[in-house]
Amino acid sequence: MSARALSFGAVAEAYERFRPGYPEELFEVVMTYAGRPVRTALEIGAGTGKATRLFAGHGVAVTATEPDAAMLAELNRAVPANVTPVRASFEDLRPGGTHGLVYAAAALHWTRPEGRWSKVAALLEPEGVFASFGGPVQLADPAVEESVRAARAPFLDSDEIPSPDGTAPDEQMQWPGTELQRSPLFHDVRQHVIERRLTMSAPDYVGHLSTISAYLQLPLPTRLQAFEAITRVLPGTVEIAADITVHLARRRPA
Repeated sequence: MSARALSFGAVAEAYERFRPGYPEELFEVVMTYAGRPVRTALEIGAGTGKATRLFAGHGVAVTATEPDAAMLAELNRAVPANVTPVRASFEDLRPGGTHGLVYAAAALHWTRPEGRWSKVAALLEPEGVFASFGGPVQLADPAVEESVRAARAPFLDSDEIPSPDGTAPDEQMQWPGTELQRSPLFHDVRQHVIERRLTMSAPDYVGHLSTISAYLQLPLPTRLQAFEAITRVLPGTVEIAADITVHLARRRPA
């Protein structure tokens, strides 16, 4: 796992405070696709537990795996008893029992591609469901977005993460659906978008930026300069486009 992937622990409290949670609609989308009760799930890269709480809150017994101790400590503050936290990266997970659901919330791109799908398949029951979901938090007003881009430019070219397999943004099927379609281990691959608009104060938006890995890679003085420059061009409140793209697939029977 890369240093960038492990950079979030330093801002675990900010991550919990400023990152949006997940709506009930997401649970409904996954369960409707599953088409049967899901009793157990394994979460890849649980972070501070935002998705963990959604699934566990509906009675799913979740094994929440997370390699960063600070993130896992934040998760432990507010999860129900049916959550089993495990400090481990996806790559370090050892074979064990299988689950009705394996999912990753804005975390799959941090896993290594080698052996990714064979390991996911090994963690799933036959016809068990894999789900990956997430999406960028973007300024909805193009003029504000352009002002922020210009303010950020002296410090950082882009704060986005490119598609891991190079899929163009205008392609109908996005990653990881593209990889799932190519894998012989999965079938019935689907993509679903949950549209979401949020409003944030300018300080909260900058707080959100403070949890983005691209900024965390900057030296602290440079990072603070970037945040100061961005703050100067923001209105008091900003509208956010925070659509969630959900990818779903089923493990093929052996």
